[in-house]
Amino acid sequence: MEFECPKSIEVSEKLVICSEDCCEEQSEANQVNSKPEIENIENLELASDFENQTEKGSISKPDSELNSKKGIPVVCSCKAGNEVLSNYRRSITDLPLALISEILNCLGPKELGIISCVSTNLHRLASDHHVWKEFYCERWGLPFVLDLELPNEKSWKELFVERDFRSRTFMGRHSIDVLHGHTEAVRTVFLLASAKLIFTSGYDSVVRIWDMEEGLSIASSRSLGCTIRAVVADTKLLVAGGTDGFIHCWKAEEGLPHLFEIRGPQNQNNQFRLWEHEGPVTCLALDLTRIYSGSWDMTVRIWARFSLKCLMVLRHSDWVWGLAPHNTTVASTSGSDVYVWDTTSGALMNVIHNAHAGTTYTLARSHTGDFLFTGGEDGAIHMFEISSHCLKTDVLKVATWIPHSGPVYSLAFEFPWLVSASSDGKLSLVDVRKLLRTSKDGLRKSLSFKQMHPGSIEPPQRMLHGFGSNLFSVSIGADRIVCGGEEGVVRIWNFSQALEIEQRVRASRAIRSEHRMRRRKLRLEMNGKGGRSDQCSVAASKKNSINGERNGVWHNKRGMSSKVKA
Repeated sequence: MEFECPKSIEVSEKLVICSEDCCEEQSEANQVNSKPEIENIENLELASDFENQTEKGSISKPDSELNSKKGIPVVCSCKAGNEVLSNYRRSITDLPLALISEILNCLGPKELGIISCVSTNLHRLASDHHVWKEFYCERWGLPFVLDLELPNEKSWKELFVERDFRSRTFMGRHSIDVLHGHTEAVRTVFLLASAKLIFTSGYDSVVRIWDMEEGLSIASSRSLGCTIRAVVADTKLLVAGGTDGFIHCWKAEEGLPHLFEIRGPQNQNNQFRLWEHEGPVTCLALDLTRIYSGSWDMTVRIWARFSLKCLMVLRHSDWVWGLAPHNTTVASTSGSDVYVWDTTSGALMNVIHNAHAGTTYTLARSHTGDFLFTGGEDGAIHMFEISSHCLKTDVLKVATWIPHSGPVYSLAFEFPWLVSASSDGKLSLVDVRKLLRTSKDGLRKSLSFKQMHPGSIEPPQRMLHGFGSNLFSVSIGADRIVCGGEEGVVRIWNFSQALEIEQRVRASRAIRSEHRMRRRKLRLEMNGKGGRSDQCSVAASKKNSINGERNGVWHNKRGMSSKVKA
């Protein structure tokens, strides 16, 4: 990759000035000379001699001075031309760092990876570029633990490559762990990957905390007196909502391995309840400052996490089944429609009417908030792109999947995998990387997807089945998929085995590549010695040819002697 630098332009300007000076000298010489015809003939002869000398590669200094005096600008142009040729070729590393950064900023992860393999300088520039952080955050958000004080902290490129590598293991081998503890159907599951905890609840009115690695029950709450239909948590707060209209909350306690103390009676220091809904709470969500709750009273309520006051009420025309917030917007499902709201003003930004044939039960959202996934009673899964232009918000359908024969009750998304749970007892895994749009102009480095034909249906990449019917909830994270349903058990699909196998395969592939490079290097060294091996091979071939001729003569002599004897 080469660029024409401004320095070459300066050299070309010098070339023009030099040629103009030579032309002026030529005109002055023509004016001074009294015999123009003779001088022209001499100039032609000198020019022809000069051309012959340049072809032979021998130009002497006096001749060049003579030609310049006679008004021939050839030598000056040759010197400037050599200067142009010597300064014309430049690599990208010769550009200013700010310009290189802007060029790299227009590339995607694949292109940056290719550029980092070209040279050591480009490897350093492409690996340390800040755009890797943007790539990581727009797919998965900030890492769970990022200790800036560690001396051997991983770069953003290493974090991106490692996370992208881990995401590919969901197509590999897996093991299934079955967790027993609930006495009735499990309505909701939530995987908190940063703390390696699983939260579950259901018809038995008990919230349980499980260890993700060991699959053991850590703690269980007292009976909350109603069916728990939604559970959500982060490292600071655990929230559960049930059919009694209450939102039960637990604050995290310092020094506690499983974060929340949910056993025993209600403690006012770390446990509280919110109540304003007039119907069962069906869905919950959290962000840094707010709590979102949806209910069959046809409202979505937004609560302040610190003051615990209801900030806003968003009213719908039917029961609310699901919600997904992002920054200053929240998407919700009501009946068969999908709503997009502005949480700062409470204004309705857009409505997707009849998103599904029947009730739209669930929805999920990408980390950037630009893409929305819905599942409904018709067994279909739709993907929509949300784009905002000034005061207008447009929603465009991108793709459709129909992997299930029954209603889709739950969706979970972690880039690039969309997981769905259905009443047919199956889980489907959809890789949205298949729909990624390749940007040729490089002006848009954020995630974008191809718009499929409205009638086209995409197949899922994998189906997990063979279990009981009515899977009500699913969650994904940390190489695991967690699901609960009518059987009253919690299942964990563990793909860490596939990760270990893939790591071993990659290590063996690296060893084979290293051995191949060593053999190639030894072959080049043997060829570099050159002369002796070539001479030996020539001598050996001559010797073999001489021996062959002698053997032929010997056989001929034997043949002749036999004929004479006969």
